[in-house]
Parts: sequence; C-alpha cells; structure tokens
Amino acid sequence: MKETDQNKESQNLEKRFLELSKTAYQRDIITFSDFLNLNEQNILHMLPKEKLSSRIVSFGGYDLAERQMAAFIPEALYLRYGKEELSAEEIGYPFCALRISPLNARFAEELTHRDYLGAVLSLGIDRSRTGDIVREGQDALIFVHRTMTGLIREELVRVRHTSVTTEEISLFEIHYVPSYEEIRGTVASVRLDSLLSLAFSQSRTRLTGLIEGAKVYVNGRLVTTNGYQPSEGDVVSVRGLGKFRFEYAGGRTRKNRLNVVISRYV
Repeated sequence: MKETDQNKESQNLEKRFLELSKTAYQRDIITFSDFLNLNEQNILHMLPKEKLSSRIVSFGGYDLAERQMAAFIPEALYLRYGKEELSAEEIGYPFCALRISPLNARFAEELTHRDYLGAVLSLGIDRSRTGDIVREGQDALIFVHRTMTGLIREELVRVRHTSVTTEEISLFEIHYVPSYEEIRGTVASVRLDSLLSLAFSQSRTRLTGLIEGAKVYVNGRLVTTNGYQPSEGDVVSVRGLGKFRFEYAGGRTRKNRLNVVISRYV
C-alpha cells in the first residue's frame, strides 16, 4: 500500500473513532469498534484526549489478546454505576467465542492458526469481524462478532480435510491463559533491540529493521526507536514473530551486564 493510501486509511479510521466517541457521549450509550489489529489500536491510542468525548476501554476476550474491540463509554455511565472501572461483562462487548472441534479427534489433522483463519474467511467474513484464534488441544477458540456466529455455526463444517463442529461459548466461561516459556539472559542495557534479540534469538541488525519498519508494538503502541526502554510488565508484540512480556531486570554480572527475565508466548 502506498504511503498516501496508508495516510488516508489512518485518517478515515481516526474519523471513525471520533464519531463513535461523539455518539457515545451524545446518546449516552456505549458504542463499539470492530476488532482492531495492532496498527489500528496504535492509531486509537494516539488520538488526542481533548478530541475524545468518552473513555475508551479495549478487550479481546482474554488477557493479552492481540486483536481487541474498543468500547467508547460515556462518563455518565460510570456515575450511574458508581464505579471508576467497569467489567467486561458490564460493558457488554458484542462478541462471543466459538469452540471449533474435530468431529472425530482420532482422524483429525494437526491444524494451524492459518488453517482456521482461512476456513472462516472463506465464508465471506471480513477479518475485522473476528478476533484472536487460539488453540486448546485439538480444539480452537475463535472470537467473533455476534452477527457472525450463526453463519459460522451453520457453514463451517470443514477445516482443511478435517470435519468439524462449532459451539458458542460465553466470554465469561473462558479461562484461557496463553502458554509461555521463560527466557533468562543478560543485556548491556534494557533497550528494546536488546530484549528483542534475547526473545527471538536473532541478530540486532535484523531486529533493528523491524523496529524502524513499524512492526514492533509495546502495550499496543507503535515504537520505532531502537533505544526505547520498556518497563517491567510491558508486553512487546512483533508482527510476524510473536510477543513477550518483559518481567524484570536485576543484578549485574562481572562484565557489568544486566540479568533480565522475559516470558515469550508460544
């Protein structure tokens, strides 16, 4: 996509977010975006607060979900509830989860995220109406807008060569926790490029290109500076590679390098 097209797309998205925020305020209701990818979430986060007419709370179905839906919530609603924060259930996000399971587990293929996504999109469903897809053993959970659940349940009968069935699950029955591996190592300093090199075992030269190429996000915000220093607890996402949480840094080696611990999601 050309840069001018990207700028126009970003401007249109900003306009849409501001309209949703204004509608929430004027009509005293909660409005919702579609599912947003990391780049779209970054555009949302970068909106000047003075232009917004409501609060924004994002949720993707479970902690650390990558694709999330934004809720635009009028301040008056917090006053009615008498709370500073509202739960996802109180907000009422218009999406649910579908569990996709093989009809015969014994003969099921080893299906990937790409397989499930391809099968769903082949039904004519736009990617913006679907959230994350996560594996649970031989099953998969896919988060989808409620308007899409009937179509998927009726039409999704096969993923690759595996016959499947789907069932709807309430968001509040899901207790999915991403798996991760703990990685310990040393770095000269807690710079973003150093942590990426440790997490993905790749050269800092290649990873620097990813940072400067606008493919690295920290807590959903785009970061393009190699020397950026994440804080403990920050979640770093790299498009095409994965994500990790920077746990902590503490103590130095004899060579004056910092000991760090990160959790890379698998």
